[in-house]
Amino acid sequence: MSDDVRDRVDAALSGFLDRIEGEWPARAPDDVIGVLRDFVLGGGKRLRPAFCCAGWRAAGGPDTGEVIVAAAALELFHAFALIHDDIIDDSDTRRGAPAVHRRLAGRGPVFGRHAALLCGDLCAAWAEQMFHECGLPPDRIAAAHPILARMRTEVIAGQYLDLAAAAGTVADALQVVRLKGARYTVTRPLQIGARLAGGDDTLGDALAAFGDPLGDAFQLRDDVLGVFGDPDVTGKPALDDLREGKPTVLIALTREALPPARRDRFELLLGDPRLDETGAAVLRGIIVATGALSRVERMIGQRRDAALSALEAAPVPDDVRKELSELTISAIDRNH
Repeated sequence: MSDDVRDRVDAALSGFLDRIEGEWPARAPDDVIGVLRDFVLGGGKRLRPAFCCAGWRAAGGPDTGEVIVAAAALELFHAFALIHDDIIDDSDTRRGAPAVHRRLAGRGPVFGRHAALLCGDLCAAWAEQMFHECGLPPDRIAAAHPILARMRTEVIAGQYLDLAAAAGTVADALQVVRLKGARYTVTRPLQIGARLAGGDDTLGDALAAFGDPLGDAFQLRDDVLGVFGDPDVTGKPALDDLREGKPTVLIALTREALPPARRDRFELLLGDPRLDETGAAVLRGIIVATGALSRVERMIGQRRDAALSALEAAPVPDDVRKELSELTISAIDRNH
């Protein structure tokens, strides 16, 4: 993504938060706006706005500030998802800083969690407001809104499945990847942008053929980094997913390949909230020894190739094809 798009998205978010701050009820705690401003503007790859803008240009949309505002609204929805995800996972940090529920825990951890839930709700509500107030024609907003609504449902369904499939199969884990990460990171933002510009179902289907495998690969990479990543680079502790026993594809493949003699040791450590680096090293060693890490890396490569192949066939302008190809590489070949 170009620095210009990132800067314009950040400026749109900052302007919206400035306006909201002026509307904030006088007796409501001021720290909520400050915490959310820091969280929303304090980092992130801005992938969803970038894909939304690419979808807009794929449908022939001109360079305009209105679509930047619509795309930036997706970042507010992303903030909602991250805030709630950190509460569910009991994560201490996000983007190298305290998670929102930790920042708001001055009156105790229960208060911090409850206040963060409300902050997440605010971000979801603000995303809807910002999207509808972006300035594009009402008929274009109305045409794109069903895709936005579908994206929200898919994310929440994926989060629920993530909770429910504590010891699920590889197929269960892949369904969570598709709903919780892939569609909402790549496919739906692309389709929202295209529909805002007047794109039809044929273009939307072509963008999905590219976006679904790319989004899967992105989420699979995220899950690998959650176990093997450097916390100084990822901004999150490398113990969180293991302490939670997060049912990722990586973990499902490990369980599938483990001989009974080693399964008890793995299950004893996985999901232990007191897991330390010594225990984590044992788990990582088991994951590598079963071949699960290698298999996930192959899956990432296969999905990257499928996405690039679909992109070659997609009816999009050459400059958009080039941009999406670059976004593909940056989304997958990363260390954060």
